[in-house]
Amino acid sequence: MDWIVSLVIGGIVGWLASIVMKTNAQMGIVANVLIGIFGSSLGYWLAGLLGIAPTGGLLRFAIAIAGASLLIFILGKLGMFRKG
Repeated sequence: MDWIVSLVIGGIVGWLASIVMKTNAQMGIVANVLIGIFGSSLGYWLAGLLGIAPTGGLLRFAIAIAGASLLIFILGKLGMFRKG
């Protein structure tokens, strides 16, 4: 049951990050879930390097969205998304 919750939360995080980065029309549900899961892991890893320990739910969610947005930015620079 935990992995289903992780997939749903990952999808929501990926979807919100794609809206922030304006790539929502280019991403499907599978991409949203993958971006959400791997991007939030990237965000938590970077937060740990910076000495930020997210304890509250809102801060954890913000770091997850920031990490997913960063991953979308990196993938965009690598040419994974269409321009325009």
